Amino acid sequence: MSDQYLRSGVFMAPFHATDDDPTLALRRDLELVEWLDGLGFEEAWIGEHHSAGFEIIDSPEVFIAAAAERTKRIRLGTGVISLPYHNPLNVANRIIQLDHMTMGRVMLGVGPGALVGDAAMYGIATTAQRDRMAQSLDVIMRLFRGETVTEKTDWYELNEARLHLLPYSRPHPEVAVTSVVSPSGARAAGRYGLGMICVSATQKDAFEALSPNWAMAQEIAGEHGNVMDRSKLRLLGTLHLAETREQARENVRYGLEKQVRYIHTINPGRYGSIAGRDLFDVVTESGAVIGTPDDAIAKIEGLWEKQGGFGVFLQSSNNWANWEATKKSYELYARYVVPHFRGANRHRIESLRWNEENTDALYGELVAGTKAMIVKHQAERETKGKAAAD
Repeated sequence: MSDQYLRSGVFMAPFHATDDDPTLALRRDLELVEWLDGLGFEEAWIGEHHSAGFEIIDSPEVFIAAAAERTKRIRLGTGVISLPYHNPLNVANRIIQLDHMTMGRVMLGVGPGALVGDAAMYGIATTAQRDRMAQSLDVIMRLFRGETVTEKTDWYELNEARLHLLPYSRPHPEVAVTSVVSPSGARAAGRYGLGMICVSATQKDAFEALSPNWAMAQEIAGEHGNVMDRSKLRLLGTLHLAETREQARENVRYGLEKQVRYIHTINPGRYGSIAGRDLFDVVTESGAVIGTPDDAIAKIEGLWEKQGGFGVFLQSSNNWANWEATKKSYELYARYVVPHFRGANRHRIESLRWNEENTDALYGELVAGTKAMIVKHQAERETKGKAAAD
C-alpha cells in the first residue's frame, strides 16, 4: 500500500431483527456511534428505509441530530437519502441546517433508493428512480452553490427556490453518491466531482465493478472539468472480528441467520439459493469477513490492490453478534487494523528492530555503565572513609 492515510467508518443501515424491541435497538444505535467516536472512527453513515421491518431508521437527519449531541469528532453522513422520495429543496435545507447544528460534521450521501418496497409504497416505478435521483441531485448542487432555481418536472416544482441558510461548511457539506454495479452513481459522481460510496464492495459483482466504475467517473469528471479525489472514495464491506476465528464464528451464531434470511427476502439474487447451505459459508463466500484482525487486514489489502487506493473503509453495521461482542469487534478493528493502514506503529517497530539488531553492543554499554558506577561509588566511599579516619 502507499502512504495514503486510510480512514475508518461504518455504514449503518441499520439491521434489527423483528423480534428485538425497536426502541432499545435505536438507543443501541446511538450508543454505537458514541462508542465509535471514542475509538477514533472518522465517519458514520446512517440509512433511510421505509419498509421490510429490519432497517428501521426512516429519517437519517433526525438520527444524526441526536448522535451529534452525543459525540465530539466523528463525521455523520446520510447513508443515504433516497432522493426520489423527497423534494430536493427539502433535502438541501435539512442538510444545511444539520451543517450548522453539527458545526460542519455532516455529510450528504445520496442514492436512488435501495428497497423496492419503499418505492412501491411511494408509488414510484423502479425504472424512474435513477433518473429522478439525477434530477434531484442537480438541483441540490445548484442550491448548494447559492443559485436560485425555478424548475418544474413530473414529480416536483420549484419557484425561485433558494437555500434558507448559507452553508456552515465552505463551499458546502461533502456530498457522496452510492455506487454498486450500475453506472448511475459513477456518472453522477463524475459530473459534479463528488465522492463515491461503493456499497457491497467485497461482493463478487460489485468487486468486479470497482475499477470500471471508477474509470467511468474519472472520464466523466474530465468532461465536466472536475477531478475525482481518491480520498473521497469509500468502499464498504462486512466484518465481525474476535481474537480467534473460532470465537468470531461462534459470536455470529447470535443473529446471522435472521439477517441472512431478511436479505434473501428483499434481494434473492444476493446470495443465490441458501437452501441446505451453512449460512456462515453463504456470507463468507459473498465476501464477508468473520475472523481476526489479520483476516480484515488481508481483505482490505485485496480491495486496495484491486482499486488502486481509496480514502475510507466502511464496515457494514450488523447485529450478527450480541451487543458486547459487537463492540469488541469494533475495538479490535481500532486497535489492530487501523494502525496497520495508518502506519501508526512504523517508527515504534523500527525503533524496536534497531534495539534488537544492536542488543549486544547496547547491553555491553549497559554493563559498562553499571560497572563504572559501582567502581565510582566504591572509590567515593573509600575516600570518605579515609577522610573520617584522619
